[in-house]
Amino acid sequence: MTPFAIAGIQMHLNHGSNIDAMKHRVDLTMHLYPWVQMVMFSELAVYGPLLQHAQPLPGTSEAAFQEMARQHKIWLINGSMYERRDGGIYNTTSIIDPGGEVIGRYRKMFPFRPLEEGVQAGSEFFSWEIEGVGKFGILNCYDIWFPETSRQLTADGVDVILHPVMTHTIDRDVDIAISHATSAMMQSYIFDFNGLGAGGNGQSCVFDPAGRVLHRCDATEQIVPIEIDLEQVRRSRERGLRGLGQMAKSFRDRPAEFPVYQKGFDTSYLESLGPLATPRRGEQAPPANVATLPVRRSFVK
Repeated sequence: MTPFAIAGIQMHLNHGSNIDAMKHRVDLTMHLYPWVQMVMFSELAVYGPLLQHAQPLPGTSEAAFQEMARQHKIWLINGSMYERRDGGIYNTTSIIDPGGEVIGRYRKMFPFRPLEEGVQAGSEFFSWEIEGVGKFGILNCYDIWFPETSRQLTADGVDVILHPVMTHTIDRDVDIAISHATSAMMQSYIFDFNGLGAGGNGQSCVFDPAGRVLHRCDATEQIVPIEIDLEQVRRSRERGLRGLGQMAKSFRDRPAEFPVYQKGFDTSYLESLGPLATPRRGEQAPPANVATLPVRRSFVK
Protein backbone atom coordinates (compact mmCIF):
# COMPACT_ATOMS: atom_id res chain seq x y z
CA MET A 1 0.00 0.00 0.00
CA THR A 2 1.24 3.49 -0.90
CA PRO A 3 -1.05 5.96 0.92
CA PHE A 4 -1.21 9.70 0.29
CA ALA A 5 -3.82 12.16 1.60
CA ILE A 6 -5.23 14.94 -0.59
CA ALA A 7 -7.85 17.51 0.42
CA GLY A 8 -9.79 19.31 -2.28
CA ILE A 9 -11.55 22.52 -1.27
CA GLN A 10 -14.85 23.56 -2.85
CA MET A 11 -15.58 27.09 -1.69
CA HIS A 12 -17.44 30.27 -2.59
CA LEU A 13 -15.24 32.61 -4.62
CA ASN A 14 -15.56 36.29 -5.49
CA HIS A 15 -14.36 38.53 -8.31
CA GLY A 16 -11.14 39.91 -6.85
CA SER A 17 -8.72 38.57 -4.29
CA ASN A 18 -9.81 35.38 -2.50
CA ILE A 19 -6.43 34.82 -0.87
CA ASP A 20 -7.49 35.55 2.72
CA ALA A 21 -10.51 33.25 2.41
CA MET A 22 -8.34 30.52 0.88
CA LYS A 23 -5.83 30.84 3.71
CA HIS A 24 -8.67 30.43 6.20
CA ARG A 25 -9.75 27.20 4.44
CA VAL A 26 -6.19 25.86 4.45
CA ASP A 27 -5.84 26.62 8.18
CA LEU A 28 -9.21 24.97 8.87
CA THR A 29 -8.36 21.93 6.76
CA MET A 30 -5.11 21.33 8.60
CA HIS A 31 -6.78 21.87 11.98
CA LEU A 32 -9.50 19.31 11.21
CA TYR A 33 -7.40 16.89 9.18
CA PRO A 34 -3.74 17.20 10.23
CA TRP A 35 -2.92 14.00 8.31
CA VAL A 36 -3.54 15.70 4.94
CA GLN A 37 -0.39 16.02 2.78
CA MET A 38 -1.70 18.06 -0.16
CA VAL A 39 -4.39 20.73 -0.55
CA MET A 40 -5.83 21.78 -3.89
CA PHE A 41 -8.23 24.54 -4.98
CA SER A 42 -10.37 25.10 -8.08
CA GLU A 43 -9.46 26.89 -11.29
CA LEU A 44 -9.00 30.69 -11.03
CA ALA A 45 -9.67 30.49 -7.28
CA VAL A 46 -7.07 33.16 -6.50
CA TYR A 47 -8.74 36.16 -8.20
CA GLY A 48 -11.76 34.83 -10.07
CA PRO A 49 -12.29 34.89 -13.84
CA LEU A 50 -11.65 38.56 -14.71
CA LEU A 51 -8.61 39.24 -16.88
CA GLN A 52 -8.07 42.62 -15.22
CA HIS A 53 -6.57 40.80 -12.22
CA ALA A 54 -3.77 39.21 -14.25
CA GLN A 55 -0.31 39.81 -12.80
CA PRO A 56 3.25 38.60 -13.28
CA LEU A 57 4.65 35.53 -11.56
CA PRO A 58 6.45 35.23 -9.25
CA GLY A 59 4.67 37.83 -7.17
CA THR A 60 3.12 38.65 -3.81
CA SER A 61 0.00 36.52 -4.41
CA GLU A 62 2.01 33.38 -5.13
CA ALA A 63 4.24 34.20 -2.16
CA ALA A 64 1.17 34.08 0.13
CA PHE A 65 0.54 30.47 -0.94
CA GLN A 66 4.20 29.63 -0.49
CA GLU A 67 3.91 30.78 3.12
CA MET A 68 0.77 28.64 3.66
CA ALA A 69 2.57 25.56 2.32
CA ARG A 70 5.63 26.28 4.44
CA GLN A 71 3.57 26.87 7.59
CA HIS A 72 1.65 23.59 7.31
CA LYS A 73 4.38 21.58 5.54
CA ILE A 74 2.02 20.53 2.76
CA TRP A 75 1.95 20.39 -1.01
CA LEU A 76 -0.29 23.23 -2.18
CA ILE A 77 -2.01 23.60 -5.56
CA ASN A 78 -3.52 27.08 -5.76
CA GLY A 79 -6.04 26.19 -8.47
CA SER A 80 -4.90 28.86 -10.90
CA MET A 81 -4.80 32.57 -11.63
CA TYR A 82 -4.32 34.72 -14.70
CA GLU A 83 -0.65 35.40 -15.26
CA ARG A 84 0.66 38.31 -17.32
CA ARG A 85 3.73 37.03 -19.14
CA ASP A 86 5.68 37.93 -22.28
CA GLY A 87 2.99 40.33 -23.45
CA GLY A 88 0.20 37.76 -23.06
CA ILE A 89 -2.11 36.36 -20.40
CA TYR A 90 -2.03 32.71 -19.34
CA ASN A 91 -4.22 30.64 -17.00
CA THR A 92 -1.49 29.37 -14.67
CA THR A 93 -1.41 26.87 -11.81
CA SER A 94 1.40 27.08 -9.23
CA ILE A 95 2.68 23.84 -7.69
CA ILE A 96 4.27 24.49 -4.28
CA ASP A 97 6.16 21.96 -2.17
CA PRO A 98 6.06 21.54 1.65
CA GLY A 99 9.11 23.77 1.97
CA GLY A 100 7.28 26.62 0.26
CA GLU A 101 9.18 26.39 -3.03
CA VAL A 102 7.39 26.77 -6.35
CA ILE A 103 8.56 23.66 -8.20
CA GLY A 104 6.69 24.52 -11.38
CA ARG A 105 3.87 26.38 -13.09
CA TYR A 106 1.43 24.75 -15.48
CA ARG A 107 -0.16 26.96 -18.14
CA LYS A 108 -3.54 25.78 -19.42
CA MET A 109 -3.21 24.29 -22.90
CA PHE A 110 -6.81 24.70 -24.00
CA PRO A 111 -8.34 28.00 -22.87
CA PHE A 112 -12.14 27.71 -23.03
CA ARG A 113 -12.53 29.68 -26.22
CA PRO A 114 -14.35 31.65 -27.31
CA LEU A 115 -15.43 32.42 -23.72
CA GLU A 116 -11.82 32.66 -22.49
CA GLU A 117 -10.94 35.13 -25.24
CA GLY A 118 -7.61 36.86 -24.80
CA VAL A 119 -5.99 34.00 -22.90
CA GLN A 120 -2.92 32.41 -24.50
CA ALA A 121 -2.50 28.64 -24.69
CA GLY A 122 0.34 26.95 -22.85
CA SER A 123 2.35 24.29 -24.67
CA GLU A 124 4.16 22.31 -21.96
CA PHE A 125 2.92 19.50 -19.73
CA PHE A 126 3.87 19.48 -16.08
CA SER A 127 4.24 16.41 -13.90
CA TRP A 128 6.39 15.68 -10.88
CA GLU A 129 7.43 12.83 -8.65
CA ILE A 130 6.84 12.80 -4.89
CA GLU A 131 9.57 10.53 -3.58
CA GLY A 132 8.28 7.27 -2.16
CA VAL A 133 4.72 8.05 -3.27
CA GLY A 134 4.18 8.41 -7.01
CA LYS A 135 3.80 10.78 -9.92
CA PHE A 136 1.33 13.68 -10.14
CA GLY A 137 0.18 15.82 -13.05
CA ILE A 138 -2.02 18.87 -13.66
CA LEU A 139 -4.76 19.38 -16.24
CA ASN A 140 -6.72 22.62 -16.01
CA CYS A 141 -10.48 22.38 -16.64
CA TYR A 142 -11.10 22.25 -20.44
CA ASP A 143 -7.75 20.49 -20.98
CA ILE A 144 -9.27 17.15 -19.97
CA TRP A 145 -11.86 17.35 -22.76
CA PHE A 146 -9.00 16.52 -25.15
CA PRO A 147 -7.96 12.90 -24.45
CA GLU A 148 -4.48 13.51 -25.83
CA THR A 149 -3.65 15.46 -22.67
CA SER A 150 -4.48 12.71 -20.18
CA ARG A 151 -2.95 10.13 -22.53
CA GLN A 152 0.34 12.05 -22.51
CA LEU A 153 0.39 12.24 -18.69
CA THR A 154 -0.46 8.55 -18.39
CA ALA A 155 2.25 7.54 -20.85
CA ASP A 156 4.65 9.56 -18.70
CA GLY A 157 3.68 7.43 -15.68
CA VAL A 158 1.39 9.88 -13.86
CA ASP A 159 -0.69 8.16 -11.16
CA VAL A 160 -2.86 11.11 -10.03
CA ILE A 161 -4.33 13.82 -12.27
CA LEU A 162 -5.23 16.98 -10.37
CA HIS A 163 -7.98 18.76 -12.28
CA PRO A 164 -8.91 22.25 -11.04
CA VAL A 165 -12.16 23.40 -12.69
CA MET A 166 -14.18 26.58 -12.97
CA THR A 167 -17.44 25.43 -14.54
CA HIS A 168 -20.58 27.49 -13.97
CA THR A 169 -22.31 26.48 -17.20
CA ILE A 170 -24.97 23.90 -18.03
CA ASP A 171 -22.39 21.39 -19.29
CA ARG A 172 -21.10 20.53 -15.82
CA ASP A 173 -22.70 17.09 -16.14
CA VAL A 174 -20.60 16.46 -19.25
CA ASP A 175 -17.52 17.82 -17.49
CA ILE A 176 -18.01 15.27 -14.72
CA ALA A 177 -18.67 12.43 -17.16
CA ILE A 178 -15.39 13.17 -18.97
CA SER A 179 -13.41 13.18 -15.72
CA HIS A 180 -15.10 9.94 -14.69
CA ALA A 181 -14.34 8.30 -18.04
CA THR A 182 -10.75 9.54 -17.90
CA SER A 183 -10.20 7.82 -14.56
CA ALA A 184 -11.22 4.51 -16.15
CA MET A 185 -9.52 4.96 -19.52
CA MET A 186 -6.24 6.11 -18.00
CA GLN A 187 -6.57 4.04 -14.81
CA SER A 188 -5.62 6.99 -12.64
CA TYR A 189 -7.01 8.95 -9.73
CA ILE A 190 -8.80 12.13 -10.82
CA PHE A 191 -9.35 14.99 -8.36
CA ASP A 192 -11.85 17.27 -10.14
CA PHE A 193 -12.52 20.39 -8.03
CA ASN A 194 -14.88 23.20 -8.97
CA GLY A 195 -15.67 26.43 -7.12
CA LEU A 196 -18.89 28.17 -6.12
CA GLY A 197 -20.26 31.64 -6.85
CA ALA A 198 -17.87 33.36 -9.24
CA GLY A 199 -15.88 30.12 -9.13
CA GLY A 200 -18.50 27.73 -10.55
CA ASN A 201 -21.49 25.55 -9.70
CA GLY A 202 -19.71 23.01 -7.51
CA GLN A 203 -20.29 19.25 -7.82
CA SER A 204 -16.58 18.50 -7.31
CA CYS A 205 -15.71 14.83 -7.47
CA VAL A 206 -12.95 12.26 -6.97
CA PHE A 207 -12.56 9.04 -8.98
CA ASP A 208 -10.26 6.08 -8.46
CA PRO A 209 -8.25 4.10 -11.08
CA ALA A 210 -11.04 1.54 -11.36
CA GLY A 211 -13.53 4.22 -12.39
CA ARG A 212 -15.30 4.27 -9.02
CA VAL A 213 -16.69 7.45 -7.46
CA LEU A 214 -14.90 8.11 -4.17
CA HIS A 215 -16.79 11.33 -3.46
CA ARG A 216 -19.12 13.77 -5.18
CA CYS A 217 -20.02 17.14 -3.69
CA ASP A 218 -23.27 19.01 -4.04
CA ALA A 219 -23.33 22.81 -4.43
CA THR A 220 -22.31 23.69 -0.86
CA GLU A 221 -18.90 24.53 0.58
CA GLN A 222 -16.98 21.38 1.38
CA ILE A 223 -13.51 20.26 2.41
CA VAL A 224 -12.91 16.79 0.97
CA PRO A 225 -9.94 14.92 2.51
CA ILE A 226 -9.31 11.55 0.88
CA GLU A 227 -6.47 9.14 1.47
CA ILE A 228 -5.64 7.33 -1.74
CA ASP A 229 -3.52 4.24 -2.38
CA LEU A 230 -1.23 4.67 -5.36
CA GLU A 231 -0.50 0.96 -5.45
CA GLN A 232 -4.04 0.59 -6.83
CA VAL A 233 -2.99 2.53 -9.92
CA ARG A 234 -0.04 0.24 -10.58
CA ARG A 235 -2.07 -2.89 -9.94
CA SER A 236 -4.92 -1.72 -12.18
CA ARG A 237 -2.57 -0.93 -15.05
CA GLU A 238 -0.68 -4.21 -14.68
CA ARG A 239 -3.63 -6.57 -14.04
CA GLY A 240 -6.50 -4.69 -15.65
CA LEU A 241 -9.30 -2.42 -14.50
CA ARG A 242 -11.27 -4.54 -12.02
CA GLY A 243 -9.23 -7.46 -13.34
CA LEU A 244 -10.42 -6.82 -16.92
CA GLY A 245 -9.21 -4.28 -19.50
CA GLN A 246 -5.47 -3.53 -19.60
CA MET A 247 -5.77 -0.30 -21.60
CA ALA A 248 -2.26 1.07 -21.06
CA LYS A 249 -0.70 -2.13 -22.39
CA SER A 250 -3.16 -2.37 -25.27
CA PHE A 251 -2.38 1.18 -26.32
CA ARG A 252 1.35 0.50 -26.04
CA ASP A 253 1.07 -2.63 -28.19
CA ARG A 254 -1.31 -1.18 -30.80
CA PRO A 255 -0.59 -2.02 -34.46
CA ALA A 256 -2.42 1.08 -35.69
CA GLU A 257 -1.12 4.58 -36.19
CA PHE A 258 -3.51 7.52 -36.18
CA PRO A 259 -3.52 9.54 -39.41
CA VAL A 260 -5.13 12.56 -37.71
CA TYR A 261 -1.78 13.25 -36.01
CA GLN A 262 0.32 12.89 -39.15
CA LYS A 263 1.57 15.80 -41.19
CA GLY A 264 -0.46 16.17 -44.37
CA PHE A 265 -3.70 14.76 -42.93
CA ASP A 266 -6.73 16.09 -44.81
CA THR A 267 -8.33 18.73 -42.53
CA SER A 268 -10.95 19.94 -45.03
CA TYR A 269 -13.81 18.68 -42.86
CA LEU A 270 -12.48 20.47 -39.78
CA GLU A 271 -11.97 23.64 -41.83
CA SER A 272 -15.59 23.44 -43.01
CA LEU A 273 -16.79 23.95 -39.42
CA GLY A 274 -15.94 27.64 -39.60
CA PRO A 275 -14.06 29.88 -37.15
CA LEU A 276 -13.94 29.44 -33.40
CA ALA A 277 -16.37 32.20 -32.38
CA THR A 278 -19.27 32.86 -30.02
CA PRO A 279 -22.62 31.94 -31.63
CA ARG A 280 -24.94 34.89 -32.34
CA ARG A 281 -28.70 35.05 -32.21
CA GLY A 282 -30.36 33.68 -35.33
CA GLU A 283 -27.14 32.40 -36.86
CA GLN A 284 -27.18 29.22 -38.88
CA ALA A 285 -24.13 27.12 -39.55
CA PRO A 286 -22.92 27.58 -43.13
CA PRO A 287 -23.55 24.51 -45.28
CA ALA A 288 -20.55 22.32 -45.85
CA ASN A 289 -19.03 22.60 -49.30
CA VAL A 290 -19.70 18.99 -50.17
CA ALA A 291 -18.06 19.38 -53.55
CA THR A 292 -14.65 19.83 -51.92
CA LEU A 293 -15.03 17.17 -49.26
CA PRO A 294 -13.57 13.76 -50.05
CA VAL A 295 -15.98 10.83 -50.32
CA ARG A 296 -15.28 8.07 -47.85
CA ARG A 297 -16.95 4.67 -48.29
CA SER A 298 -16.98 1.69 -45.97
CA PHE A 299 -17.65 -1.85 -47.11
CA VAL A 300 -18.73 -4.59 -44.73
CA LYS A 301 -18.39 -8.19 -45.83
